[in-house]
Amino acid sequence: MKRIARLALALGTAMLLTSVGHAEQKTFKIWWFEEPTTAQGIVWKKALEEFKAKHSDINVSFEQKTFQQLQASGGMILNSDQAPDVLEYNKGNATAGLVASQGLLTNLDDYVKKEGWDKILNEGDFVLSRYDEKGIYGSGPVWGVSVFGEYVSCFYNIDMFEKAGLKPPTTLEEWVADMEAFKQKGLTPLALGAIDTSGQHLLASLAYTKADDAWVQNYQGLKAPLDGAPYLYAAQTLLDWVKKGYINKDSTGMKDPDAALLFTSGKAPMYVSGTWNLGTFASTIKDFKWGQFVIPTPKYSVGSTGNLWVVPKGSKNPDLAAEWISLTLSPKYQAELGNAGGVPIAADLSVITNPIGKNAAAVFKQISDKSGLGFYPDWPVPGYYDVLNQKDTGLFQGSLTAEQFVEQIKQVYDDTQENQ
Repeated sequence: MKRIARLALALGTAMLLTSVGHAEQKTFKIWWFEEPTTAQGIVWKKALEEFKAKHSDINVSFEQKTFQQLQASGGMILNSDQAPDVLEYNKGNATAGLVASQGLLTNLDDYVKKEGWDKILNEGDFVLSRYDEKGIYGSGPVWGVSVFGEYVSCFYNIDMFEKAGLKPPTTLEEWVADMEAFKQKGLTPLALGAIDTSGQHLLASLAYTKADDAWVQNYQGLKAPLDGAPYLYAAQTLLDWVKKGYINKDSTGMKDPDAALLFTSGKAPMYVSGTWNLGTFASTIKDFKWGQFVIPTPKYSVGSTGNLWVVPKGSKNPDLAAEWISLTLSPKYQAELGNAGGVPIAADLSVITNPIGKNAAAVFKQISDKSGLGFYPDWPVPGYYDVLNQKDTGLFQGSLTAEQFVEQIKQVYDDTQENQ
């Protein structure tokens, strides 16, 4: 009986130790919303496998999210016990700035020095990482870190351009002439998802053709009521392009992925969108040559450093979160990003062999070096993303005039600017 008792005690002790061991195993949670076929999605998955291998004693849990999920409910998630340890979050006053001002993120200033991020990134790369107490970008603590760049351009079908005897435009007038040439051949030149991001990105790109430094700084920094003149020009131009048949007639009810499909299937010679499509296009377009040109503006392009890795205030593993950020910012994965067709922010261009990634990184550097990142149109005001999508749709559908469009977006902007 004593032997049985001893065995039972030993077994119970072993079970207890095993139970305690399982209970004490850390769980480290990572979220991102990059699609698996994008350059970031491809490269971060590789980094995730390395991270798991290095930390085999930790339960590393990854969850795929969507941009829309975090755009709509990010603040609520960050303010709950469901928040992960590190996640990708949209940058800008209305997003990262807002949740930083609400005390929902971890101040990363100490990690900037400890991890040596300030030796990898320049101060310009941190502009959209810093937010003040009101959530306005450009100053204050570092609340997130970007490890890639992005910009809006016009993707074009090289084969269709060559067949039509056309070259990529370098001025707005040349772009219009190219669209007219395709229209004369019975082709609708531009695929556009008017009710999604590409509609507001094209609108902002056209507004930037009439914007100077003061306008961009005032607009993004909420420093003055909205001067609607650049937007009025953009809205009038878009209506003119719709009337002339330069933009797909179905665009008023089309989402961005549907517009992208018109381009990737070879039905549209041009498509306005961002560099986040590079990896997907590289893997899916097999039947024609394609490239990209920067939308011709005097200085500014819609674009920025990429989305931020942020660490929620309630993160249980901030040191591991910082280690993850450092891994994705390392030379190895920055080079991998370029070779996957993405836009690395801190890569040695000489080690990038993929011509798509090499060109994208070089163009980003060209824009960045002239301080030409104009950022995104929805950033200044919380909820402005949905406002611009709604008003863009009204503009394309003909329920709003150009003047009404400007009046309505100005009212929302000015209300926020006045009460900040």
